[in-house]
Amino acid sequence: MWIPYLALALYLLAAVLLVRAVARDRLPASRHWFWPAIGAVLLHGAYHLLVAWRTAGGPDMHFFSALSLVGLGMAAMTAAVGARGRMAGLGVLNFPLAALLLLAYHLHGHAPSPGLDWRLQLHAWLALLAYASLAIAAVLAIMLWAQERALRRREFHAWLRALPPLAELEHLLFRTISVGFVLLTATLLTGVLFVENLLAQHLVHKTVLSLLSWLAFGALLVGRWRYGWRGGKAVRWTLAAMILLLLAFFGSKFVMELVLDRG
Repeated sequence: MWIPYLALALYLLAAVLLVRAVARDRLPASRHWFWPAIGAVLLHGAYHLLVAWRTAGGPDMHFFSALSLVGLGMAAMTAAVGARGRMAGLGVLNFPLAALLLLAYHLHGHAPSPGLDWRLQLHAWLALLAYASLAIAAVLAIMLWAQERALRRREFHAWLRALPPLAELEHLLFRTISVGFVLLTATLLTGVLFVENLLAQHLVHKTVLSLLSWLAFGALLVGRWRYGWRGGKAVRWTLAAMILLLLAFFGSKFVMELVLDRG
């Protein structure tokens, strides 16, 4: 099927155009990357819809499909936010990542999930949106750490000019975390309300790790509001909370589906 390969080519083209714009110090003025990125996002989404339509049973929510959907969410958010300013630089990392995850899903094959009613589908989609938002927050945290480190060392690289000012980048980090935290809260609430037989479905470890991640992100937001946390402390809390979240969902999926082969 040609759709994933065309999407992959467009993702990489958008990333190359962004790298070129950064090298020539033309961000945020350059917009040549935008249309290839939008085309890639639309094709990426169309591929998932086509697979779901052609496959009997429920939508594919297994390991590689879920990863691909998170990559799609990250790419779509990057294109939407980057079109308005310097945050287009996120696409240098997020677009190739989305391409890689889509390719992994395509090559691994498709395995339809058991039929899910609307409540469990709502829970699953909220979870994927929360992971995509908070994954972008993790990327922003890494960029913030790299920017602070370069400035402390007085290393004024070309890529620094492609990023927004430090205070603006930090503000965007906490806005993204706030959105992701709301989505993660909704995910946990719908899980409590709609998921039955928690012990029978081997979901205890996933729930505990998700709650720990939720508490970490919540503590970070409270610390920012109450104590003005920023800089290195914000980066460490963000990455630690994101690692817990990745272990909660994709770590458990990897073990259950790929190691233990329990689908």
